[in-house]
Amino acid sequence: MSLLRALVGAVRSARHAPRLASGFVPDDDVLLDAPDERLAPALVAAALADPEPAAKLLATTRDGGEWEDRDRYVTRLATFAHSRGDWLTHWLSVAPRDPDALLVTTQLAVRRAWESPARAERLRELGPLIRAVAEEAPQDPVPWRLALDHARGAHAGPAVFESLWEQAVRRSPHHYGCHVAALKYLSAQWYGSHRAAFDFAGQAADDAAPDSLVRALPVRAAYDRLRAEPAEDRAVSLARVDRAVDRALTLSARFPANDPWPAEVRNLLAYVLVERGRWEEARAEFGRIGPYATSFPWRGARGAGTEDPLRGFLTARDRVRFELARRTPLWGTGVGRAGRGGPGGH
Repeated sequence: MSLLRALVGAVRSARHAPRLASGFVPDDDVLLDAPDERLAPALVAAALADPEPAAKLLATTRDGGEWEDRDRYVTRLATFAHSRGDWLTHWLSVAPRDPDALLVTTQLAVRRAWESPARAERLRELGPLIRAVAEEAPQDPVPWRLALDHARGAHAGPAVFESLWEQAVRRSPHHYGCHVAALKYLSAQWYGSHRAAFDFAGQAADDAAPDSLVRALPVRAAYDRLRAEPAEDRAVSLARVDRAVDRALTLSARFPANDPWPAEVRNLLAYVLVERGRWEEARAEFGRIGPYATSFPWRGARGAGTEDPLRGFLTARDRVRFELARRTPLWGTGVGRAGRGGPGGH
């Protein structure tokens, strides 16, 4: 019987998979970590060793209090400088006290310290630099997001974490990047537990505006819970994971399809939906993602067989098509048992 089921599943997949791909952009049109229309010109100029567009962009976000955009742009510019840093060196040479240049430099230094075998020691050495950057821009929460990341890697205790968190929320109560940094500190992988992470994420989501990305914070806790080793803390039930997914689905539906702003949240949600075997909802979420794949969470995703995040994204999308197709009646046109059925579903 198992062989017969396998053969029927293969026939169903061959028959229905092409139709089920109709809502997906073609593989060749998928973009990984695509910059938005404001960041793209700054990256092009940086590739030509010209820092001026990046300087103007970050100054605009600082003057306008655009903290979410500022955090994203600082991170992306530092990532670019990791492999091509001549533009940043030039920027610092002409404006050594520019707070935006110093912030990108600090982000880059923290990243390199995290990648070092002597991570904790390297990070501790960066403490004065992070404090100096925070003092240069007293209203900016982004240095405090850096400080929270720094505290986690430097093995700072709970009292230090709580003082940094207080400073972060004083500047921006619902800053997504700071909340993600705090959630990582409170995760079972670091200094907390799955329960503590879910409790923190749930309270933050309750307090956030309906269209705030913080509303999706519980699905990040769900991601950590699903990736935990079997021997780790399993006190958090999978029902709580699914409630986090439901909240994230509500948030995703508030944004237009093919919108780059919620792309990382949508990619994370799609990952968790696949892990939970919620195939029809995963298909719909991949449709909303459109061409905007993100490195997180697909780098090293289970089942992808590669560290390539784009390949991980495309592999997961193909799996959704396959699972839906093999659950669709051979001569039917509906999705049959596809919704939440199958291994890992409810």
